Amino acid sequence: MSNTLKNIGEAFAGESQARNRYTFFAALAEKQGKPRTAALFRATAQAEEIHARRLFNLLLKDKTLEDCLKEAIDGETYEYTKMYPTFQAKAKEEGKNAEASLFGLLGPVEEQHAKQYTQALEELKRGVDLGDTGLKVFLCPVCGFIEIGKDPYQCPVCKASPDKFIVVS
Repeated sequence: MSNTLKNIGEAFAGESQARNRYTFFAALAEKQGKPRTAALFRATAQAEEIHARRLFNLLLKDKTLEDCLKEAIDGETYEYTKMYPTFQAKAKEEGKNAEASLFGLLGPVEEQHAKQYTQALEELKRGVDLGDTGLKVFLCPVCGFIEIGKDPYQCPVCKASPDKFIVVS
């Protein structure tokens, strides 16, 4: 991999993280009664997203949807098999119980994401889209669990009630 490609990847990661950070900072500024500071954070977050998109387009230019699904599967699998279990164990070791609990909650969510991407990849190889056109995609806004198809009864990970789920199109 060339240095330029590595630099593009690093810049993309930095811009992506900055976008989320500034979005969260905007919410804090709003909560503290500083709407113009919040607007500055939101505008900068949008600018960082523009930068990230332009950089990512350079990384994406030779990729197929199959490549993207495989990359997503690899990333989600790493998170639930290695990253979150390691982070959870370290947090427990350090007596950080709330953090350990969060890491423990996120692992199963990432596992479900990997399974869903795997299903999408298998269906793509058969020439179809994920499920059929009548299926809905539901997102738990508490933990990020995704349910495809049937209306959720309750989030199996965080136990959020079905009325909390968001339909994503």
